[in-house]
Amino acid sequence: MDLLRKKEGCGGRLLVLAVVFGWCLGGASCFGQNLDSEFTFQLPAGRSECFFQTALKNGTMEVEYQVIAGAGMDVDFTVISPEGVQLIMESRRSDGVHVVEPTVEGDYQICFDNSFSHFSEKMVFFEIIIEGPGGDVGGDEDWPVLVEPDGGLLEYKLDDIRQSMDSLHKRLERCRQMQTVLRAFEARDRNLLEDNLWRVSFWSCSCVLVMLCVALTQVYTVRKLFDDKRRVCT
Repeated sequence: MDLLRKKEGCGGRLLVLAVVFGWCLGGASCFGQNLDSEFTFQLPAGRSECFFQTALKNGTMEVEYQVIAGAGMDVDFTVISPEGVQLIMESRRSDGVHVVEPTVEGDYQICFDNSFSHFSEKMVFFEIIIEGPGGDVGGDEDWPVLVEPDGGLLEYKLDDIRQSMDSLHKRLERCRQMQTVLRAFEARDRNLLEDNLWRVSFWSCSCVLVMLCVALTQVYTVRKLFDDKRRVCT
């Protein structure tokens, strides 16, 4: 009798593990559907580039951009709604963070303009974070519906597991986004330092050449002062 109970207990545990494992696989497939995006591109001089991002109804769209390379480190930035309304317009900015809330369903147009610069191209990084109504991209309907078998599974709180996984996923995704932004800051600072290093090196070499020319000119001038070719009668 005890042996039969042990077998039933083991079978119940295996069933619970199988249900939770299948639920986790369904949750992982749900996590794969992510509307967030990030991109780094070269913006030629005298040109403008536009990108389109699909948004959900009554959601939130956050756009962050940075100019990480190029003379002046500035671009014109514009966000246009699916209806053609200009929501955001910035001129000659090096970075910015903007939130559109609530969003309408459709394709938003995000434009970067470098037409005011005739010679210098810019390297621009931008990131778009999309959230659906209530702060979720997918919603609760993306999770697979689990039917609890009879007996022994009520003590396992699947809702708590789902909430923990949702919270963990959101925090990991936010960490990834922050690391991407920090990498863009690091690339921008590095490009700026390399540009300043080139300028300092160029002007230092120029000053050294000027000093050498002045020194040679002084030596030549002093020698000419004491160079007397007149004949002296003795």
